[in-house]
Amino acid sequence: MAFAFDELDADGVVLLTHTRGVYLGDQSLAPVFAELDRRGAVVFLHPTSPVCWERSALGRPRPMVEYIFDTARTVTDLVMAGVLTRHPKMRVIVPHCGGAVPVLADRVNEFMRLFLSSGHSPIPDAVHQLRVLHYDMAGTAFPRQIPAMLELVDADRVLFGSDYCWTPSALADAHISTIDAAESPMAGTTWRSLTTANAQQLLPRTRR
Repeated sequence: MAFAFDELDADGVVLLTHTRGVYLGDQSLAPVFAELDRRGAVVFLHPTSPVCWERSALGRPRPMVEYIFDTARTVTDLVMAGVLTRHPKMRVIVPHCGGAVPVLADRVNEFMRLFLSSGHSPIPDAVHQLRVLHYDMAGTAFPRQIPAMLELVDADRVLFGSDYCWTPSALADAHISTIDAAESPMAGTTWRSLTTANAQQLLPRTRR
């Protein structure tokens, strides 16, 4: 990390949802997150296949469903393990409109209150933790994912993402056309101007 930030002048880092079954809430990664928090780093998450994909994918393309749920799995792990509350200076970007996170947020919150509540500490709030993350629009943002995501986060937390080159250029162009045709959630903006302003706030060097 020191080499990436201090020598290469990186804007941020990318973390996979897990590495060989070690998800991001694992205690072994505590020094990594402590350093990222110290630097106020931008941390972009990206899914990979879960360790059980040979059975769970049912012979179908893993990115279709498995990636979406592996995103939800690792974000839930970060929340439940308290990584996000211990390291509030990290700026985390969740891909693909949050995967399954927006529709699971209240369920995760309920289970946190049931199993992590203590009479000696405040009741943990998963929804609050999820609301301060950033979310990109890669994939099938419309017509259903963006409305669900905007029930969880404000529009200033939304970023554009294309998933190119893993999403073929023609399909990425089709996704962009769908975004351009959609009404922005903030008056006086388009999705392009809104997500550009959000990206420039998160990554100031993109203003150049």
